[in-house]
Amino acid sequence: MRLEYFQMVDRIVALDPEARTIRMEGLVPEESPIFEGHFPGHPILPGVLMIETIAQCGGWLVLATLRFGFMPFLLQVKEAKMRSFVSPGQLLETEARLIHDGSGYAVIEGSISSNGKKVAEAEIRYRVVPFPNDTLREQMLATARRIEVPERFFHAA
Repeated sequence: MRLEYFQMVDRIVALDPEARTIRMEGLVPEESPIFEGHFPGHPILPGVLMIETIAQCGGWLVLATLRFGFMPFLLQVKEAKMRSFVSPGQLLETEARLIHDGSGYAVIEGSISSNGKKVAEAEIRYRVVPFPNDTLREQMLATARRIEVPERFFHAA
């Protein structure tokens, strides 16, 4: 098995925890070991990675909404639909809307578009718990800075 780092977000385009929305973008790399087997001669982004992209987008929204005080972990994927193939080199615009937050759970509705056409959508549920350790929280904050999450969302208001 070959596993790569799951870094599906290049940058946050818009983030509004009060409106409970986020938009981000990511450029599918031209080359990746994933495309060696999916599929040789006809590389396409696996559907599971499209779902992961939606989950990460919504996860950043949950993190910002909770001011990085708690960590969302994927719990359930509902109503997932892949509507079109995604090829290397495509720019993906992903958006999510937080529809529930409370009782240790969060739920988002999210979608991915490319060139104005929706390519995937899903409802994602997360279990929201305190960070299991400071190392993970610090890594999440470092990644948040890299993808341009505004620092005002890093600490309790």
